[in-house]
Amino acid sequence: MLAKRTYKNQITIPKEVIEQVGEAEYFDVSLREGIILLKPVEITRREDRLAKMRKKIKALGLTEKDIDEAVRWARCIWKMK
Repeated sequence: MLAKRTYKNQITIPKEVIEQVGEAEYFDVSLREGIILLKPVEITRREDRLAKMRKKIKALGLTEKDIDEAVRWARCIWKMK
């Protein structure tokens, strides 16, 4: 399959190829031995990660006090090194 580069350095990836990749919106681009490689990647926003952490903390039954104690413990261990 051919893909043409436009004057704005854009390339349209053929539909047949994109259908096999899935719903990827972002790609990691690299060059190996003169070959351009596109690897689909999933970008996780910070808000999404925080929401997952909060959900897991709640599921584990951890309280704010538990978190505070864990942070104090970690800081104490860090100082000892």
